[in-house]
Amino acid sequence: MRDETGDAIAALHALLDEADSIVSFTGAGVSTESGVPDFRTPGSPWMINKPIPYDAFVESREVRIEAWRRKFAMDDHYRGAVPNSGHRALARLVAEGRSPAIVTQNIDGLHQAAGVPEDKVIELHGNGTYATCLTCGWRHELASIRPVFEATGEPPACAICTGPVKSATISFGQAMPQEAMRRAQMLALECDLFLVVGSSLVVYPAATLPVIAKRQGAKLVILNREPTELDAVADLVIRAESGVVLGGLVSRAR
Repeated sequence: MRDETGDAIAALHALLDEADSIVSFTGAGVSTESGVPDFRTPGSPWMINKPIPYDAFVESREVRIEAWRRKFAMDDHYRGAVPNSGHRALARLVAEGRSPAIVTQNIDGLHQAAGVPEDKVIELHGNGTYATCLTCGWRHELASIRPVFEATGEPPACAICTGPVKSATISFGQAMPQEAMRRAQMLALECDLFLVVGSSLVVYPAATLPVIAKRQGAKLVILNREPTELDAVADLVIRAESGVVLGGLVSRAR
């Protein structure tokens, strides 16, 4: 019997070896092997602790209290998560200078934990490992927020300006970070290999990035457990766990 997955991995080896500028675009699937739940798997804790829309958060103290309760409940679900072989493989591509940056839809900070410098992780949906003031932008650490919230039941207020403090993620209805999108689009325009890892490619405008890269002549590889809407235009599709596929790729000498 022919090993189709093995053939696909060999083809990915070849594409990586040929590429000079590799942009990795990651979604929840790269972190599920680290124990971080995704949004769409049946029974996901995200279905119980659904993200609250931005406007509702801003307008209501009671909603802010519930949002923070859900935030810490979700944090407890993947407390102690560490980078897996997929994160480490992508980090090595950056360290070797073959990848200018990683573009991610994830909010878990695991690319940075794998050793990728902060300025080489472009977070399209923000970061859930800290919080910011919605009025002045001051950064607040969760380790300081949580004990006060649990002791008082009050939503956190900024220590600088008393404005509302929110997890530094992009909520539904909140404006996407323009600078992050601009940088991601430039990378998509300039790369010669665009590697999608663990994204269902259904969230826009982030899902336009593979199309931009492909139209500019880059090779498009999609590594995801489930089919995506862009599989038909990809140069290579691998339906497997990302850590299994990527783990041995960058351990080879080029």
